[in-house]
Amino acid sequence: MTKETFVNVYDRVTSKIIADLEQGVRPWQKPWSGENAGCRIVRPLRHNGEPYNGVNVLLLWGATLEKGYLNPTWMTFAQAEEYGAHVRKGEKSSFIVYANKTKKTETDEHTGESEEKECSFLRGYNVFNIDQIEGLPERFYKHATHQPEPTLGQRVDEVDHFIRNTGALIRHGGNRAFYAESTDYVQMPLIDAFKDSESYYATLSHEVTHWTKHKTRLDRDFGRKDWGDKGYAKEELVAEIGSAFLCADLGITPEICEDHAAYIDHWLKALKDDRKLIFSAAAHATRAVEFLKSKQSIEPNLRPKESPLPISAVGKQTKLEP
Repeated sequence: MTKETFVNVYDRVTSKIIADLEQGVRPWQKPWSGENAGCRIVRPLRHNGEPYNGVNVLLLWGATLEKGYLNPTWMTFAQAEEYGAHVRKGEKSSFIVYANKTKKTETDEHTGESEEKECSFLRGYNVFNIDQIEGLPERFYKHATHQPEPTLGQRVDEVDHFIRNTGALIRHGGNRAFYAESTDYVQMPLIDAFKDSESYYATLSHEVTHWTKHKTRLDRDFGRKDWGDKGYAKEELVAEIGSAFLCADLGITPEICEDHAAYIDHWLKALKDDRKLIFSAAAHATRAVEFLKSKQSIEPNLRPKESPLPISAVGKQTKLEP
């Protein structure tokens, strides 16, 4: 891939994200609104059932909403043909990217010695949703699973178990949600201080994504100095995307945190200054979620004692903080 093409891929993807944000739409929240809002949201899947990661999740979630697809699976034109199927005439593809590293041997101009270097590469390609393809094996054409109705103050055992296994220290009380990095704990209002259980777990997912940045875990540091600065906005972007990914994996339908709407201008400026930022943020979000998943082998007796999740309310208003 030429340098110009490499840059064009970044520009094409970033321009799409910027266009959404300028309309007040956060791309990582798009699947939870619109005609397909009643269906279970999952990560987009490759033809072999493996989930997409990083910025491709945002791109395909966006395409899902804009074009009304109900099937989570995608494949290329050639892959459809391998199954003996075909893309319906007139259907348009959706753009995603492939990034990887390769090794290249170069000769040092001063010493004349050969040296192997690792080089990154990025290329764009096109995929089609299963709803656009005819003739595939029947297993691809599954009916969309409908999302359960929101429940008020009801715990979800599977999600509680997942959070406990991460080892994060969760404290409850008050009307603020935040991660305290200096003392390394997540503070949450009690569950029925939220309008429904899904809102509670979406907020908890956001704060637990912040929790992964600690120097003893992923050591993620964007150079934050003050509230609202560039480093702050970047970490907030990672936490929002990470929360969306984690909610999809855990079967939770989150709602947009309106308290975070003020960050949109910060994100727009940061994205315009750095055309690679959305790729980086989505990659960091993916690593955060994978880190949380890696903790699921922890034995029950190793779970932190401060993680019981009570349900008695202290009020109906909560203030969400990063």
